[in-house]
Amino acid sequence: QVQLVESGGGLVQAGGSLRLSCAASGRDFSDRAMGWFRQAPGKEREFVGSISAVAINTYTVDSVKGRFTISRDNAKNTVYLQMNSLKPEDSAVYYCARGRYALGSLQASSYDYWGQGTQVTVSS
Repeated sequence: QVQLVESGGGLVQAGGSLRLSCAASGRDFSDRAMGWFRQAPGKEREFVGSISAVAINTYTVDSVKGRFTISRDNAKNTVYLQMNSLKPEDSAVYYCARGRYALGSLQASSYDYWGQGTQVTVSS
């Protein structure tokens, strides 16, 4: 069984920081890319970023580039999303996902397991 559990969400004022964690069970964590997505009420699910299996490559979308950083600790089967300089438009439920392959992808279909999500709310 593969299970992903996100944590670290909460309420923060604009300009503040949060660190999200995603703890993964299963055998293949270190061999897979991991991705972060988010979904705000009434909006489509949005890709945020990804990290390759061995953490050689990371990618974040332009709207969060320079503010969000993805990292992973394979010894702990955990991936992180460090979010700095948060804006109200960052408010969403954030999901982590396990990739099907070693390299990340923008497409949701490239991920085979998903966490339940953690709420991030940024007040102005």
